[in-house]
Amino acid sequence: MNSSAFSVWGKLLYLLSVLVLVSGADRAKTVDFNVKPGGVVHSFSENIKEYECVFTYASQGGTNEQWQMSVGLSDDEKLFSCSVWRPQGKSYLFFTQFKAEIKGAKIEYARAYSQVAIGGQKDVPLKEEEYTVGDTSVTQKDGKFHAELSKLTIISRTRHDEL
Repeated sequence: MNSSAFSVWGKLLYLLSVLVLVSGADRAKTVDFNVKPGGVVHSFSENIKEYECVFTYASQGGTNEQWQMSVGLSDDEKLFSCSVWRPQGKSYLFFTQFKAEIKGAKIEYARAYSQVAIGGQKDVPLKEEEYTVGDTSVTQKDGKFHAELSKLTIISRTRHDEL
C-alpha cells in the first residue's frame, strides 16, 4: 500500500474511532472478553444490525487476558469497523492462529499489530507477509506469523444500497 493510500485510510480510521466514541449504542459498542490460552480454538463476536465481526483464535502460555472488541457503523451505514485489542498493551500469549471475519460487508482496510516496550508501549504493524487480508477475513499465514498479536483493526464497506 503506498503512503498516500495509507494516509487516506489513516484519516478514515481516525474518523471511525471518533465515531465509536460519540455514537449511540445502536451505531457503536465496545465489549470486554477473555482470551484463553491452552491451544483450543475459541471465537468471540459482536454485531450491529446485520453486520458482524467474529474473532477466532488459539493461543498458548500464561493465563486468561482481558481483551476488547469494538464495532461501529457509520451514520450512512456504508462503513462498518471492527477492532480487537488488549487494552493493557502487550499480550503475553502466543497466538498459534487468528482469524477475524466480517459478515455483511467487504474489507477495505485491515492492519494487525504487535506491541513492543521501547520507551513505553508502542503498536508495531505486523509485516504484511505475516497475515492475509481477503474480502471478508483477515487470517494469519501459517509459517510466517510470529505468534504476536496485540491489536487488529478492520474497516469494511457495507452492501448498503440507497433506495
